[in-house]
Amino acid sequence: MRITVDTDRCVGAGQCVLSAPGVFDQDADGVVLVLDPSPAPADHEAVWQAGDLCPAHTITVYGD
Repeated sequence: MRITVDTDRCVGAGQCVLSAPGVFDQDADGVVLVLDPSPAPADHEAVWQAGDLCPAHTITVYGD
């Protein structure tokens, strides 16, 4: 699994942090930060959910 984010599009909704707090965080302005760009298999479902829930479609998850 691989994760990319487009920080210019992030609206700071925080759905990613709520879904996968070990993988995502937000900076002081609320913009998404990727803490772990290659998360463990145990976190994969939560990461897919974070990508689906992102209202700005900022998060792209690759299953490779």
